[in-house]
Amino acid sequence: MFEIPKPIHRSRVRQLLGREYHIARRKADWLFGSMQWATTRDSLAASHRKFSHQSLILRPLRDVDMVLQHNKRRNLELALAQLDRILIRPGETMSVWKLVGRPTRRKGYLEGLVLNQGRVSRGTGGGLCQLGNLLFWMAAHSPLTISERWRHGFDVFPDVNRTIPFGAGATLAYNHVDLQITNNTPYSFAIHLWLDHIHLRGELCCEEDYDCIYSVEERHHRIQQQIWGGYSRHNQLYRICTASDGDETEQLLVENHAIMMYEPLLKAAP
Repeated sequence: MFEIPKPIHRSRVRQLLGREYHIARRKADWLFGSMQWATTRDSLAASHRKFSHQSLILRPLRDVDMVLQHNKRRNLELALAQLDRILIRPGETMSVWKLVGRPTRRKGYLEGLVLNQGRVSRGTGGGLCQLGNLLFWMAAHSPLTISERWRHGFDVFPDVNRTIPFGAGATLAYNHVDLQITNNTPYSFAIHLWLDHIHLRGELCCEEDYDCIYSVEERHHRIQQQIWGGYSRHNQLYRICTASDGDETEQLLVENHAIMMYEPLLKAAP
């Protein structure tokens, strides 16, 4: 059994001070660290599309004001303007927050859905986790390295028409809870992002048409009751690379452990 401590609810002042401390530390890392950051925009017109994905922008959620869902669209538009066509050259790392910057009202960001200690709340720039989820899923279907990714610590909403495994995403919170993708291959990659009427859409392109096909497989999914009474959800996600000759290699991509904020539907014993 994987034990998860009972959540500790911290005061708003403590949360604010802690957040600003970590933001300052991350900014110092950006300034004085040795990382080669991806900053160039290029469509790689002669490239090969290696993976694409889309997700619904407006999702009716229980007890969530749909205004927050509509505001999310505007927030995504602003963030995509900084990320679309970003080129990740060999040896470079793409940081979502280094490119997007702090989502503020002055920049036009609106109140959207955010999670605060497992509770649904409102916050400026809310809803950008959908972007983190999309980018994670595309990188997972490629040889790119997911060098920083934070899992969702709470499973807030029950599965409704889920098409990808639980935990196949990345949470975002400016700027220390980041998604970073590193290119350790000899090829350049470009990420294309846009919105249509109902979807957030993305494509991952590469200058080289490598022959490996990538897939993601969920293993060891389980729900457990913790000793303090709550339920938790766990799984592992593996990246499978299938070569043109049929040979397969696999890699443990991420391991997820989340506190469930709803009662699980437990199967009856046979």
